[in-house]
Amino acid sequence: MQKKQKPPLIYEESRHRVTVLLVDDQMMIGEAVRRMLADEKDIDFHYCQDATQAIKMAQVLSPTVILQDLVMPEIEGLTLVRYFRANESTRDVPLIVLSSKEEPLTKAEAFALGANDYVVKLPDRLELLARIRHHSKGYINLLERNEAYKFIRDTFGRFLSDDIVDSILDPERLKLGGKKERITVMMSDLRGFTAMSERLPAENVVSIINNYLGTMTEIILKYRGTIDEFIGDSILALFGAPILREDDAKRAVACAVEMQTAMEKVNEWNRNAGYPEVLQGIGINTGDLVVGIIGSEKRFKYGVVGRNVNLASRIESYTLGGQILVSESTLADCGPIVRIDNQMEVLPKGFKDPITIYEVGGIGGEYSRFLPEKKEPQLLTLRQYLPVRFTVLAGKHAGDRQFEGSVAKVAAEGAEILSDMVPDKLTNLKISLFDDEGGYEITTEIYAKVIRNVSDSPPAFRVSFTSVPAEAKAFFKYRYNF
Repeated sequence: MQKKQKPPLIYEESRHRVTVLLVDDQMMIGEAVRRMLADEKDIDFHYCQDATQAIKMAQVLSPTVILQDLVMPEIEGLTLVRYFRANESTRDVPLIVLSSKEEPLTKAEAFALGANDYVVKLPDRLELLARIRHHSKGYINLLERNEAYKFIRDTFGRFLSDDIVDSILDPERLKLGGKKERITVMMSDLRGFTAMSERLPAENVVSIINNYLGTMTEIILKYRGTIDEFIGDSILALFGAPILREDDAKRAVACAVEMQTAMEKVNEWNRNAGYPEVLQGIGINTGDLVVGIIGSEKRFKYGVVGRNVNLASRIESYTLGGQILVSESTLADCGPIVRIDNQMEVLPKGFKDPITIYEVGGIGGEYSRFLPEKKEPQLLTLRQYLPVRFTVLAGKHAGDRQFEGSVAKVAAEGAEILSDMVPDKLTNLKISLFDDEGGYEITTEIYAKVIRNVSDSPPAFRVSFTSVPAEAKAFFKYRYNF
């Protein structure tokens, strides 16, 4: 005689087991169902004779299916169905109603109250197993899907807007492809941080970046921005993706102002931890971009593509520490509520024609966020000039050619340099500084940006320091008391 095979076990790979709770005042029914399920290794069976304790027991057990009698002494069966559906812990648990006879009206009312199934007791063993497994499978899938969603929200919700997380969780929206939209792009970067990080232990660099990024992330998400990418100490954020709003450009500018204001909090933390202070530059541009799910079926990301992303990056590269520079298109979308402190014409790399960019000092209207009015630092005129050599930086890299010069005026924030070679405005420099008395080298690691041409005769230009190493700070403090 061939041995009868049991139905295959289910959910072997799931950490959720099939858990059955039977609620019935008749002990013989409880024993009969227990025997039906006794040999099923994937099923945990629990029996509750007291209907008034059923809800509490369900909260402890977290069943994947509930079997419930309709005729009980303390609580009428349909009332218990209401209780199960009103209780948060059992609201979605599949509920199979047990009855001693077929009653169409009772069935209809039970289903209307939220029952999932109706079985005349006692059913055939295989039928009962099939119903238990069928309803448990759907509920376990729901549990695991909710757990996966919670993991994604907990993990990515710290970096992405709720709109992007919804895109990740929605299979219909999570498809490769994109469409052209008008997006406001924000790029932020720590000025001189690359040079600073080369002189610090790796764990200090990570701590500084994490503190900075954590603070900025909260602000960007507050203004409904989407963080597209962290690139070292840089942030690429989008306003208008995946959901376009009329005030995208305004929110981006208000966000940038709050980010710059928050740098005091960032640097207070740095000072308390014994780390150097850092300065942030922010560039913003608005324009048409292709936005959507970019990549391959195996590896993809939500992002944007187009020349207007590059332009945002170019605008950011012109910033000094503490500055916010925006394009003409962003300014136009914001309207007259933006305070403009300065404007300049530049020719970004890769662009044919010059563009005008604007330094933002704040934004009014409903946002009402402003940076303090800037005062140009007073430079100390030196009786004995400090010799320097400088190279012009192309991107993050120094050029090969060195130029001679002299520091004629200096402050903690910048200097005025005399040299036959006057670099263009907004050019980045790497400067070697020498002592005026002994001629020894103080440092080769001062980084600066040219902010303007001072005179043609003698040729001189002014720079703003973007990174000053400790040895140069010590020299300035000892020699000039700043």
